[in-house]
Amino acid sequence: MNVATLIVIPTYNEAQSIAELVVAVRASLPVAHVLIVDDASPDGTADIVRRLASADSQVHLLERLGKLGLGSAYVAGFGWGLERGYQRFFEMDADFSHDPAELPAFVAALDAGTDVVVGSRGVPGGDIRGWGPLRYLLSKGGSLYSRVVLGVGLRDLTTGFKAYSRRALEQIDLATLRSNGYAFQIETSYRALRQNLRVREIPIVFVDRRAGESKMTSHEVWAAVVGVWLMRAGDRRSRP
Repeated sequence: MNVATLIVIPTYNEAQSIAELVVAVRASLPVAHVLIVDDASPDGTADIVRRLASADSQVHLLERLGKLGLGSAYVAGFGWGLERGYQRFFEMDADFSHDPAELPAFVAALDAGTDVVVGSRGVPGGDIRGWGPLRYLLSKGGSLYSRVVLGVGLRDLTTGFKAYSRRALEQIDLATLRSNGYAFQIETSYRALRQNLRVREIPIVFVDRRAGESKMTSHEVWAAVVGVWLMRAGDRRSRP
């Protein structure tokens, strides 16, 4: 890897896993930099990251004043990286649901000319482990619902394990994104497709979090249900 790579990881109360995760990410992609975007975690997550950053110049911390949402955390992190000249951008969860060992496959896809690499649980080789039937159906149903409403072929629109070229983030236009919760994942992929960017799904194995609690709320699920219709309506209004 001879271009600057930034892995953005939002956190809220991830003190139990964040140090181990940063070590694993740095081992998997030694040249990459890691940016933790922490939303004022009361469990001391930021203090742990601050100590890691003091010992490793490739670990960075962006602290925010409160729990402001997943989508805005990624927008803030990507904006931080764009200002500093990074060329590759990753997003992943802080709880080991996304395996750091899979990061090199994303790099290979970017090197092959892909603009947005989607870590997919819905293509051959992809899988979900550790979820109950209800959550599994919610995830699969959410992707199917979004695909039908938006008219796109991506198998996994709700995944949070993705990589972007700098060109992709600039064309997606982060400042105008409407979504702040989990619908953020749908909107970024949809915009990339509408911009005719090269989007590719690669298989990942998603494992339920090892520590802590899920941050997904019923409000965010409902926001995603409504949000896909707003995305579709906004796209139609923007066409000549």
